[in-house]
Amino acid sequence: MKVVAIIQARMGSSRLPGKVLMPIQGEPMLGHVVRRALRIEGVDEVVVATSTDERDDPLVRFVGDTLPVEVFRGPENDVLSRYVGAAEGAGADVVVRLTADCPLLCPSVSSRVVDAFLSASSAWDYVSNTLERTYPQGLDTEVVSFDALARAGREATPADDREHVTTFIWRRPETFKLGSVVSPTDRSDLRLTVDYEPDLALVSKIYRVCHEANPAFDYADILSCLEEHPDWVREHRAAVDGLLRPA
Repeated sequence: MKVVAIIQARMGSSRLPGKVLMPIQGEPMLGHVVRRALRIEGVDEVVVATSTDERDDPLVRFVGDTLPVEVFRGPENDVLSRYVGAAEGAGADVVVRLTADCPLLCPSVSSRVVDAFLSASSAWDYVSNTLERTYPQGLDTEVVSFDALARAGREATPADDREHVTTFIWRRPETFKLGSVVSPTDRSDLRLTVDYEPDLALVSKIYRVCHEANPAFDYADILSCLEEHPDWVREHRAAVDGLLRPA
């Protein structure tokens, strides 16, 4: 059974254009995500899935010149089709869905999700740590069988399902067998993804401390860092709330 982690990435973000190639500790964000994904236990191959839009050409060049993974190009907005195509091209039996705007992806957490999918006594269609959120936003990991993904690709019609890849599956518990991985400690209050400038500022601070101490830093290191710097979390939350608050 071949397990393939597919990282969706594009340059055309409306909130923070070009974010996936913005530098963190001297390396583009996407580079960090790929290197961390390569450390997920149970994953046999990592693929970056981007679009055919010319704006993503620099992203493709960066991966080809720098990273030991393949690139698949597909529709920009029909991300579900992009995933199915990338999975078919890699010969995947199981797909691990990751996103390029999560540079604090934690291999230990993602490995738990992959293991929960693979070690179940009866086959899951989908397992994630997002159905019941106890991990911070930004550590999201979804594992789905290729058969379930391909079925979604054939049957999903709403634009929302095509853009968000797995909604067709996890919204149908009567059709698909769903599994959830939760943390013993609920830290769903933390936002560690990158959508806005304040997100990038927080992630960069964490990298400055954790990456310099240990390039293979993981979840416990991140939590320890934030416990030592509670002001970072407060300032970040206030800045993001200000951006999200209606004018």
